[in-house]
Amino acid sequence: MNLTPLVQSFVLHFGEMGSNWGINRTVGQMYALLYVSEKPLNADEMAEALGFSRSNVSMGLKELVSWRLVKLQHLPGDRREYYSTPEDVWAIFQTLAEERKKREVDPTLTMLRGALLEKPSNATDQHAQARMAEMHDLIDLTTSWFTDMQRLDVETLKKLMKLGAQVQKFLEFKQKLTFSRSDDKESS
Repeated sequence: MNLTPLVQSFVLHFGEMGSNWGINRTVGQMYALLYVSEKPLNADEMAEALGFSRSNVSMGLKELVSWRLVKLQHLPGDRREYYSTPEDVWAIFQTLAEERKKREVDPTLTMLRGALLEKPSNATDQHAQARMAEMHDLIDLTTSWFTDMQRLDVETLKKLMKLGAQVQKFLEFKQKLTFSRSDDKESS
């Protein structure tokens, strides 16, 4: 399987970005290949296309399966396992966000909750605990917001995201109205 220059460029870039996102380059390249592939691929096809060893591909596929980012399937008359990504890019994003939350955010919240239950024994611990409480509250608020966003259907979420800075302008306008009403009440 020969990769076109366009596909090769995407695969290489995704591998480099993967290392910035906390996954190894090989896994990033494998995912990129599966994402742009017209059909499900087996491990041998992936190894050939990317120039990786079969064992490296197998380990990468295990990681992708554990993240729920690829689907395993069997084709009629073929004993090999084939892999593909979900077609819906929003489903991919949601799965990735859920997995990162489960692996990174939830353990941090658990640690912070435990630390906040401790009774500080000195001023240093009191200060540290106050800072931890701020961090906990921010992460908890962000997590709650994320959970609310996940409940929205994709079309509503897209509309909300496209609003962007318009939401900020609306909130500023609302704040000005609130201030002008309170000024009117004070002057009467």
